[in-house]
Amino acid sequence: MLALKNKRKKSKKMRAQTTHGWGAKKKHRGSGNRGGVGMAGTGKRADQKKPSILKKYGHSYYGKKGFTSIHLKQKAINLFYIDTHAEQLTKNKENNIYIVDITKLGYHKLLGSGIVTKKLKIICDAASKNAIAKVSALGGEVIVKNKKTSGEPSNA
Repeated sequence: MLALKNKRKKSKKMRAQTTHGWGAKKKHRGSGNRGGVGMAGTGKRADQKKPSILKKYGHSYYGKKGFTSIHLKQKAINLFYIDTHAEQLTKNKENNIYIVDITKLGYHKLLGSGIVTKKLKIICDAASKNAIAKVSALGGEVIVKNKKTSGEPSNA
């Protein structure tokens, strides 16, 4: 076997040639020939890549769809929470009645799940019929600011 001692690099051999043996200039430019980097080309029409993209990133990769209702942004609180944390939630207590203003706590609606064991006076924007019934059964009171309960039809 002959040993090729003086073999030069292709880049040295092709010094004056612009293509370095690759034919047309456009064929071997570098990354421009590749079509992009990373997730390039994975838009709506990249059907062959969709299963792997959906598995890794979910449907939000292709953009948001639908709408968000304003009514879902109302925060609600249950009677159970107010009853168990009545001492921490109230600053003033009159005649053994805990006065809780849930609007100042950042809540909008009072819901009726849970058992009430204390006399409560609750100030809120809206309340369910069940919550009003449970509080008034123990001698408490629910003050609804805009007079809307979830069972009544709205005027809007």
